[in-house]
Amino acid sequence: MTTPLSRRQFLAVSAMAALASPAAARAADGPLPPAGPIIDIHQHTNYHGRTDQQMLAHQRAMGVTQTILLPSGRRVQRESTHNGKSDGLAAGTGGNDTVIRLAKEHPGEIFFGANEVTDLPEARGEIEKYLKLGAIIIAEQKFNVDCDSKESEILYALAGEYRVPILLHFQHATYNKGFERFHKVLEKFPKVNFIGHAQTWWANIDAGHADQKVLYPKGSKVTPGGITDRLLRDYPNMFADMSAGSGLNALLRDEEHTRGFLERHQDKILYGSDCTDTIGRGPGCQGAQTIAAIRRLAPSRAVERKILYENSKKLFRL
Repeated sequence: MTTPLSRRQFLAVSAMAALASPAAARAADGPLPPAGPIIDIHQHTNYHGRTDQQMLAHQRAMGVTQTILLPSGRRVQRESTHNGKSDGLAAGTGGNDTVIRLAKEHPGEIFFGANEVTDLPEARGEIEKYLKLGAIIIAEQKFNVDCDSKESEILYALAGEYRVPILLHFQHATYNKGFERFHKVLEKFPKVNFIGHAQTWWANIDAGHADQKVLYPKGSKVTPGGITDRLLRDYPNMFADMSAGSGLNALLRDEEHTRGFLERHQDKILYGSDCTDTIGRGPGCQGAQTIAAIRRLAPSRAVERKILYENSKKLFRL
């Protein structure tokens, strides 16, 4: 039989537990999750074989309170009309059915997007089906098309009809090609909110980035005024997804530039992880490293809160 604790004993034990918690977290090879809510706009199901439970545990360990799951297109790759395999999300990410199922199981914590290979004839209908079921973004568009192709423009118009953002993976000569022309898309669809992501998007924060074949530039100072910098500055409907190794590289390559970049575009930058890790902390978790970098390099607590939470809450009307 257990003897009940006195009030004094209970308070003493509670205080000891509170003091021990930070040490226990550090011993688990990682910092405490950041204070305040965090919205992650870029995560996937079945990512390289990761289970749903591993993904959920990963998000919670990072301190993420709301996650948007981005599906792939059709599970079977098809030949694109643009001479190459279309589906850039075929490496083990789940489709529309997987993300809607998980969102239904975790209402308020998990939200979902809708997606399809851009140049399939049925792309618009497939995406619209899931928009009608509550998808809050068209994403991740990562297919072998020109960013200003007629097929792409059909989906941009669809995003406008349903008042949802559309997220594009820009990768030179591979996905959403013709980045240098994308300003014309923003002008043609001024009421559609676009989110830029990936290697070519983040390499072009630098006005000195000349060789577009270099996807992860390092080792030199960043000169403000690159294509990405200008798109965020000049177009109210352009936003930035901070996710993946490309986003983390952009944060860390020139930290002096980063502080100014975060200040300039504090209302346009959205936190995303796009992280395949299963732990949610430590050196193997790129998503946690990105959170840490934002917290360290944001010029103020207010700017940090915008990037990690408030901008996404407003854009997605969560």
